[in-house]
Amino acid sequence: MNKKRLGASIEKRPTSVLKREHFGDWEGDLAKGRRVSSEPAILTLTERYSRYEIMIKLPNYHAQTCYQALQETIRLYGSAAFNSITFDNGAEFAKLNQVKGTQIYYAHPYSPWERGTNENHNGLIREYIPKGKSLHHYEVVSPKCCT
Repeated sequence: MNKKRLGASIEKRPTSVLKREHFGDWEGDLAKGRRVSSEPAILTLTERYSRYEIMIKLPNYHAQTCYQALQETIRLYGSAAFNSITFDNGAEFAKLNQVKGTQIYYAHPYSPWERGTNENHNGLIREYIPKGKSLHHYEVVSPKCCT
């Protein structure tokens, strides 16, 4: 079986992340409108302890765009707010292991329940923005790098 390894496995996360013992451990994903990499997407970050949500509108979901948006978000909020972030193994997250200021972990392929808090929040977003609908006309406050 061909297994993609983008970085540290979710298995390497401290047990405190699983137990939701403190603020600063996040789950991340993209909420995509149209499934075309040149279309806008929303980078969603959900904090596991508090369920606080950060949403960043991206002009596309290329790996470099996701990397720049996450790095700028960590800079804006401060690295102290980000102990860890867990993503899936999607190609759009291939460069996130280069992010400074936090530890990035990757869930197992085809295992969305490993980032269940974020998946639930993305489901709430889908109540307002259905899959297949372009995100061009939605306004989201975004870091300067992403507009």
